[in-house]
Amino acid sequence: MTIKVGDKLPDAVLMEMTGNGPEPRKTADIFGGKTVALFAVPGAFTPTCSAKHLPGFVEKSEALHGKGVDDIVCTSVNDVFVMNAWGESANAGEKVRMMADGNGDFTKALGLEMDASGFGMGERSQRYSMLVKDGVVEQLNVEDGGEFKVSSADYLLGQI
Repeated sequence: MTIKVGDKLPDAVLMEMTGNGPEPRKTADIFGGKTVALFAVPGAFTPTCSAKHLPGFVEKSEALHGKGVDDIVCTSVNDVFVMNAWGESANAGEKVRMMADGNGDFTKALGLEMDASGFGMGERSQRYSMLVKDGVVEQLNVEDGGEFKVSSADYLLGQI
């Protein structure tokens, strides 16, 4: 079953690189009591993700914060080391938190997984963005196929 507007995010653990190395982060702690712009990509360092999706949220971080967003979180079914390196290469810094869903557990719990085996990538996340308030989905924008239209930072900004 796919998550929808009005649903509470499932309990899951994502991994984030810190100064002390990889650290587990519970979804309740990431999203509880905050307004969070969450977006997911099929894979770090892939063309659309690297050229448009992540850079858009980095560039629009101030505008999102200005509209009441406390945190911006990027997730992908990649390991924490890849997510960290990708964040560094995109100058995400403190603007976007890079959260690894290495086993795809969060993605599967959302019902937003996709089979990218045809591209040699295995099970991955669909491309989407959502606005989450205190753990509840307020906006949800899932892309069709290989498109990049409704999951952009600009599109989400227009919904806030």
